Amino acid sequence: MVAETNLRQTRHSLHPTLEGDYSFAHREPFQLTGGGQLQPVTLHYATYGRLSQKRDNLILVCHALSGSALAADWWPEMIGEGRALDTSRYCVVCVNVIGSCYGSTGPSSTNPLTGEPYGSNFPLVTINDIVRAQARLIFDEFSIEKLHTVIGGSIGGMQALEWAISFPERIERCISIGATPLSAMGLALNHLQRQAILLDLSCRNGSSLGDAPVAGLALARAIATCSYKSAELFAERFNRRRNRNGENPLCSLNDRFDVAGYLDYQGEKFTRRFSADSYLILAKAMDTFDLTRGGKSEEVLTRIRARVLLVGILSDWLFPKSDVQALAERMRAAGVDCSYAELRSSHGHDGFLADALLLEPLIMPLLESSELAERYISVGAP
Repeated sequence: MVAETNLRQTRHSLHPTLEGDYSFAHREPFQLTGGGQLQPVTLHYATYGRLSQKRDNLILVCHALSGSALAADWWPEMIGEGRALDTSRYCVVCVNVIGSCYGSTGPSSTNPLTGEPYGSNFPLVTINDIVRAQARLIFDEFSIEKLHTVIGGSIGGMQALEWAISFPERIERCISIGATPLSAMGLALNHLQRQAILLDLSCRNGSSLGDAPVAGLALARAIATCSYKSAELFAERFNRRRNRNGENPLCSLNDRFDVAGYLDYQGEKFTRRFSADSYLILAKAMDTFDLTRGGKSEEVLTRIRARVLLVGILSDWLFPKSDVQALAERMRAAGVDCSYAELRSSHGHDGFLADALLLEPLIMPLLESSELAERYISVGAP
């Protein structure tokens, strides 16, 4: 194997201790679950804190669909000295997933066969592919025998579960927040988001190279934003108020209510920082995440050796807490040391980001103890 590492040193506590690129699959391609392949593969990663002499304090943080390796930027309440993921005790690592647009191999990368960006020709990837790529970095580059913890929310929680199944002897703790295989409703919403991009006039020929499908991507993000929030939160923030810019929905077809102005703003802002092709690839990876592996989920779950904490979010309707609870029950039935905790947030699926401080008392018993303290925990604002 030929591997290349390029590191950039940084100093500030909430900036990465190291930020770099790790490259592999130079001689032989990295085979993907769906039959495609990538050669080579680059992973962009960031670390916070230092590895212990025993190399037993590495915590892998897995990001959500539009996240990046800079975990302290999007999870600042969780990472740093004195916080749940205490960088004075742990070496916290986050890896940008393959298929993304923040430094790892993805649709904007050059296809070695054509010399042009992959664009819409980028091969399908699965959560399993993402995790196997991360494992090359963690085991080969960092020389880690066993991960202290893998933690993530949403698609990051899917990755944490995949780690526990695919590398059962190499992970001590698994914390998955707001994540299960997608329900039919989740699959439907992801389908609509991809259709919004693909039906954009700029994407009519099946490629978003050249003029990006900005309108389609903005609409996809607006749909997703609805699924990330709760009806309670929307009612509190917007109710039926007119758009704050003074528009009057009674006077014009194009004049909006406040909630519509918010969704349009979120969509437009998103197009300035994310790739439509990456969105298509990673939304599909969410769809295809499946614990059954073509068999019975209970048989697959028996592989897990890690201590597992599944966190459901009270107001999450994309990944309902009942689905997370049911997965915890299936794990326990399969002999897994699994606990369920509930994040009492009104922010919907985004609760693991918006109410991150409420996560600390949920995850600390597992992070700090060799045994799970409780089988059910529920904390939060009354």
